[in-house]
Amino acid sequence: MLNRSFLKAGHTPTLFAAFLYFDVSFMVWVLLGPLGVAIAKDFHLNPAQKGFMVAVPVLAGALLRLVAGVMVDRIGPKRTGLIGQAIVLTGLAAAWFLGVHNYNQVLILGMLLGVAGASFAVALPLASRWYPQEHQGLALGIAGAGNSGTALAALFAPVLAKSFGWGNVIGLAIIPLAVAFVVYLALAKDAPEQPAPKRMGEYLDVLKVPDAWWLMLLYGVTFGGFVGLSSSLTIYFNSEYKLDPVVAGFFTAACVFAGSFIRPIGGALADRFGGVRTLIVVYGLAAVGLTLASVQMPSPYMALAVLLFSMMSLGAGNGAVFQLAPQRFRKEIGVMTGLIGMTGGIGGFYLASTLGLAKQMTGAYQLGFLGFAALALFALVALAGLKNKWRAVWPTLANSDGDAVPVRV
Repeated sequence: MLNRSFLKAGHTPTLFAAFLYFDVSFMVWVLLGPLGVAIAKDFHLNPAQKGFMVAVPVLAGALLRLVAGVMVDRIGPKRTGLIGQAIVLTGLAAAWFLGVHNYNQVLILGMLLGVAGASFAVALPLASRWYPQEHQGLALGIAGAGNSGTALAALFAPVLAKSFGWGNVIGLAIIPLAVAFVVYLALAKDAPEQPAPKRMGEYLDVLKVPDAWWLMLLYGVTFGGFVGLSSSLTIYFNSEYKLDPVVAGFFTAACVFAGSFIRPIGGALADRFGGVRTLIVVYGLAAVGLTLASVQMPSPYMALAVLLFSMMSLGAGNGAVFQLAPQRFRKEIGVMTGLIGMTGGIGGFYLASTLGLAKQMTGAYQLGFLGFAALALFALVALAGLKNKWRAVWPTLANSDGDAVPVRV
């Protein structure tokens, strides 16, 4: 995948800095999920409260992505990323020093962690603007593979919480964040071609274009499923199979690593075969996996296998959606990344919160999984109806902007 043409086309130090910034930020964004068992024990939370607790950072990050997307277009991705990282570092230091003493304060912390989740709307435009159309899928797949940070949280947070207490994990998280901040400051560089600043109202003009809404929906399913499961699986494995929180974290990390590192492959497949064709397959596989996940397996290892399959399908879809987005909205990629990322986060909030509600109301997670499987099927049907129009119209739109590169839809 990393051929000579790709390496010459862009700026490798920036791509690495974008990946690391995204990776560490995502680690912090979902931190309440791996710590959820310990937090719930201390504050005596019910399943619905646990689901809402892990969903709040996802929703906050979703809404802040739009803000970050606008800032990227106005002041550039590097400055926006530095501001966001400084806010998160300061907030975590304050939370660790002052302590988190009740459920409401946990929710406030969750809103702060949403700033880290907004990194999506910064890291992807930072990388995207360095690469031509034919390498968009792979470049954004590599930058977007930073969502593997959710696996780092699942892998290390429960272990550290067991040894030092979950409150101290908040302080320990400052260390990798500080390292990423220094690397980003030193290596990240804005691409020479930056869009001219627009009036604030113009940023939302893309919402008049139906294709923008469809891309937002598509990512709401793929990334929403990925981050919703990333936030919830530690609690799920602990609740359903009575696994120790550390072991449940290992299971979650395996699922997240699988979904994260297949993201560049999904982008590369979309570059080769077209984003629409790749996504149609992805949504079908995701619907099957989530439906199987709704049936409680007789062993945690069988559940792990099913959820690995589901996460890999969703992860490949994340890469494929962002092969399509820059082709249709290259000049507006900053704000579109914010909008698409926002709906991705909203999808994650929906899944995480409905899993908790389903468990609270019915005693099982089944309805939460089935509801999201239905969304995947809806996305598949919608995309099948749109594919012919997109393949006919998008190349014409690209050429009208003076871009002679063939569009691979």
